[in-house]
Amino acid sequence: MAKPPAKRKPLPPAERARIEEIFHRFLALSDDPRTELSYDSPYTLVTAVALSAQATDVSVNKATAKLFAVADTPQKMLALGEAGLIPYIASIGLYRTKARNVMAAARMIIDQHGGEVPLNREALQALPGVGRKTASVVLNELRIEPAIAVDTHVFRVAHRLKLSSGKTPDQVEADLMAVVPEPYLTRAHHWLILHGRYTCVARRPKCEDCPVADLCPSKLLFVAP
Repeated sequence: MAKPPAKRKPLPPAERARIEEIFHRFLALSDDPRTELSYDSPYTLVTAVALSAQATDVSVNKATAKLFAVADTPQKMLALGEAGLIPYIASIGLYRTKARNVMAAARMIIDQHGGEVPLNREALQALPGVGRKTASVVLNELRIEPAIAVDTHVFRVAHRLKLSSGKTPDQVEADLMAVVPEPYLTRAHHWLILHGRYTCVARRPKCEDCPVADLCPSKLLFVAP
């Protein structure tokens, strides 16, 4: 089920200005950040995102380049069949479970939604293999609903930038939705992922190349004063 909209969190002026500047700088770097998953329709997007759980975007794109050439609609996916799908995605983790879910989702999309991916949260999350995070990615990527899907990158960056102290992805999501300035909400998800993937990496963040290093409370943990 959809969660109620997050209430904006009252912040001290200095903290509000710090967060505003963080996202202003992300905007200056990329005004229209997008997923690195390859897709050309809502169906290929939701399928690619579902396949990407516990897998890299690179590995998913490599698999779906061939898969979507033969099955880019739920009708074609059902015609391919689970046994036919598995060779395309066998290089991706949890591929057997994902294959079952992709088939079940294709069937539900055809039977309950006339062959079109439902683009509302409740219906999306009802699809097999599509949880809240996948639905958030799809809705946000298609600019239907401001949403922040919290993966390991977003979780790490949110804590290092002191945008959240939440212990779970849901808590971090709620914190981010409450403090990210509204004009940036539709793009914050991708900015945070890309920042965590390429700059604020897990073991040794690249603080020397970070566009928001001077705004980061965690910088001194990694860079000697």
